Formats: sequence, C-alpha cells, structure tokens
Amino acid sequence: MEDIKINRGDLKHNLSEKFVWAIAYGSCIGWGAFILPGDWLSKSGSISSMIGITIGALLMILIAVSYGALVERFPVSGGAFAFSFLGFGRYVSFFSSWFLTFGYICVVALNATAFSLLVKFLIPGVLKIGKLYTIAGWDVYITEILIASVLLIVFMFITIKGASVSGSLQYYFCIAIIITILLLFFSSLFSHSFSFEGLKPLTNESQGWFGSIIMMVAVAPWAYIGFDNIPQTAEEFNFPPNKTFKLIVYSLLAAALTYVIMLLFTGWLSSNSDHLNADLWLTGAVTQNAFGNIGLALLAIAIIMGIFTGLNGFLMSSSRLLFSMGRSGIMPKIFGKLHSKYKTPYVAIIFLVTITLIAPWLGRTALNWIVDMSSTGVSIAYFITCLSAMKLFSYKKSSNSYAPVYKTFAILGSFVSFVFLLLLLIPGSPASLSMPSYIALGAWAIIGLIFFVVRYPKLKYIDGDYLSRMILNRSEEEINAMINDKK
Repeated sequence: MEDIKINRGDLKHNLSEKFVWAIAYGSCIGWGAFILPGDWLSKSGSISSMIGITIGALLMILIAVSYGALVERFPVSGGAFAFSFLGFGRYVSFFSSWFLTFGYICVVALNATAFSLLVKFLIPGVLKIGKLYTIAGWDVYITEILIASVLLIVFMFITIKGASVSGSLQYYFCIAIIITILLLFFSSLFSHSFSFEGLKPLTNESQGWFGSIIMMVAVAPWAYIGFDNIPQTAEEFNFPPNKTFKLIVYSLLAAALTYVIMLLFTGWLSSNSDHLNADLWLTGAVTQNAFGNIGLALLAIAIIMGIFTGLNGFLMSSSRLLFSMGRSGIMPKIFGKLHSKYKTPYVAIIFLVTITLIAPWLGRTALNWIVDMSSTGVSIAYFITCLSAMKLFSYKKSSNSYAPVYKTFAILGSFVSFVFLLLLLIPGSPASLSMPSYIALGAWAIIGLIFFVVRYPKLKYIDGDYLSRMILNRSEEEINAMINDKK
C-alpha cells in the first residue's frame, strides 16, 4: 500500500490563511460587483437587492458548513469531487465533477472576455479593428480575441508557477479591490450627485417585496461561486484544515458587504442619471458623472483586479479538481501529472486554458448562454456535497461519525441547494435559464454521457480501496470505520 501513497503526488503546502481567504473572496466578487448593480437596481429595487444578496450569502453559509466539516476530515484536492465520491461512489462523482469543471471553465472564459469589454468601454474604437464575423448579434473582432487570449496565457504561466505565487498575487489583488471600493464609497458621500432619492424605488412594485427579494436570492449560486475554491486547494494548506469553515464564512460575508456597498454607491449617485448614457453600464456612468475620469480610473482598477482574481482563483481550483480526477484514474491519468519543479498540475492547467481559448471566438452573446448554465453545475456540486455530509454524519451516539450539528446543517444545506437547482431549471422561475442555456446544458450532459461510456470499462474495474486512497487519502477500511457504529 505504501507505493499508492507515494503515487498520490506531492503538492506543496504553501497556501496561508490570508491567501486562501483571498482566493475565495476574489473569486466570489470577480467583476460582477462592479458591472451588475445597475441591472439589479432596475430589476429588484435598492433595498430588495441588498436584502436578497445578503440572504443569499447566509444561505451559502448553510451550505458551507458541510464543506468545512468535510475538509476538516478530508483535507485533499478536488473538493466536491472527493466529497461526492465519499458519499456516492465513482459514477456520481464523475458526473457531478463533469458539470462543476464546466462551470469553472465558463467563469474563467467570461473573466477573460470581460477584460476586452472593459477596454472597449474605456477606449471606444480601439478594439474595433479586424472584424471577423457576427454571432447572435455580437461582432467578433480579432483584437478582442488577442487581448483575451494573451490574458489567459499569462495566468496559465502564473498558475503553473505555484500556489504561493497565485495566492500572494490574489491577496494583493484583493487588497487593491478593497482600497478602491472604500475610496469610491466614502468619496460618494460628499459628491454633488449624492442623494438618497437615487435609491428609489426601494423594491420592484410590479414584483412586490417578496418577488423582488427572491429574484436576488436566486442569483446567489452565481454571485457567490468561488467560496468552494477553498476546498479544492485543501491539500496545499499550510495551516490546520479545521480553519476552513471560518475562512469560507469570512469570504462570503466580505463578498456580501462588497455587493451591498456597490449597490448603495450606484443607487445614491444615480438620482440624476436620466441625462447619462447609463444604458450600457450604470455604475460606470454615475462614477464618471460624480468624479470624472479619475473616478472611472479607480473603478477600472477595481474591475481589472476583480477580473484577475476570478481568472486566478478559478484556474487554480479547476486545475486541482481535474488533477484529483486524473490522479485517481476517474479521468485520464495524464491530468494527475505534476510539474517536476513547481509541483503543480501543469497538464491540467494547460488543458483547461486551451479549452478556454476557444471562448473569445464565440462572441459575448453566445458565451453568456453557456455561462448562464454554469450556475447549474455549481449548484449540483453544492447539493451532492451536502448530501454526502448528510450520509457521513450521524445523530446516533453509537456512530463513529456522531455529529448532530453537522448532520442538521447538512440537511438544511441539501434543501437550500436543491431549491437553488429548481430555481435554475424550472421554466418561469426568477432565475430560470434561457432556452439557449438549456440547450448548452443538454449538450454538455450528452458529451459527458459519451465520455462516461468511453471511460466506463476502466472506471468499472478500478479497485475501490485504490480509489479511496487516491481521492480521500484514506483506505476503504478507514472510511467504513468512520461511518459504522462504534464496536
């Protein structure tokens, strides 16, 4: 059995607590906190938006309890993949991880193209060179493709260099975000545009308070996707894994506060926004009106940092997910290969970036259809993880896994994540997918099914104890002993 342990690979333990917090916080807010407040204010109203996004964070914390409890017992790479294997075995873990990987890839792709959009907004006309074609009403230019592609390749090399480099960069990106947000927020209180009148309407009167709040709660899986990046990197922690839940909670609360601050900022500066060209981007328009180009430059720094944290965080987590799947043999073994110098899963990183390099060629509209369904993959992972925790922990005092508090939170988390899934998948719900997104989801499911059929002969015959050691770093016997009653 000793050679199996050696073959797990040797990821470096070089992620500190502040780096791990930054990975989660930066991934949660990304660029959305600076681009979307205008949309949310128009759809739900100011107070409803703030209540809804805060409730969303609290519901995510319910789900996060299961992640924290499982990481404490299984500090391994792979996060939801490892936990779904623990609860439901190799086949369920394959499909839940298939959708989760795609969700992460979508976020990486969207961040890369968002950078091109920001350049287009700040320097109009510069990127409108070399038009190639139009997809779903969106003109695709070679200049936009080049910018997004270069950015992806740069972050590919950063991620290959190691978690300490990625983690420290992430931390400084997050510090820059926090400084710029606070500067803008406190400056707005003294701006000529400041008025509480701008926060009206407080809610969407046609939807009512409940409908307006639920509409915002429904975006929580997307708004807070990123806290689950912490469990993906658990094997690289240089601190006790029992601190995981605390770090997740801190990152979610910080993300919720960031969203609320940007909603307030955008709202109370928009009282005289009728004369502004605010259709494209309300937050950008009110910032420019209140503070001129200096304010817009500050906001641009925050967005660029948000884009970088999204790229960095999700490339790290998705590569660890694919690495864990490759190391165990669930996916081709090549993905489990580590760089000889940096001890990072470089094959997985290169493969993921190669896939995302396709995205800039699709155009923003088509890419949005695919990204809209990425929340589904994440919600599936949340649901399976909470169900796994529910199966592991027990109310029975005679059980080795007696943990009534964790069991209760796992049940609550399972319910919440299932409701999120229903909100995404049931037509007509506040967060239901568009028809093109349903088609993209179906297509990815079919591709996954085909891949599963191809992999099935190998998957079927992999020894259970070998899988348990490779994925969870525990023998099958140890796992069974954890679940069974005390002798």
